[in-house]
Amino acid sequence: MQRTTIETSGAPAPIGPYSQAVKCGDMLFISGQIALDPSTGLLLTSDTVTETHRVMQNLQAVLHEAGMDFRNVVKTTIFLSDMSLFGEVNAVYASYLSGDFPARETVAVSGLPKGANVEISMVACA
Repeated sequence: MQRTTIETSGAPAPIGPYSQAVKCGDMLFISGQIALDPSTGLLLTSDTVTETHRVMQNLQAVLHEAGMDFRNVVKTTIFLSDMSLFGEVNAVYASYLSGDFPARETVAVSGLPKGANVEISMVACA
């Protein structure tokens, strides 16, 4: 099975030893995205809604680079700095998806990279 690294300037560059995404056969594994603005490198944490939109836009850019979109997503994991953010994050997340929603889990964690409040990873299938 062919393995391809996916990179796009439409999403922030990795901040560690990992790829934005890896495509293996028909499957795409997208690393967790936080609300880093790819053009400035700044973390957008002014409010949960803005932060979540940036995360989803970063994920969308990676999907697009791989020739996919949110309809191809089969699994997501959402990491939150506090479960009290769930309602706002869930509403923004849902606005990017339609119809057959992917499988998902949402967990609260003690910390996220760079002090982010939201991180989302995805698995997609062509």
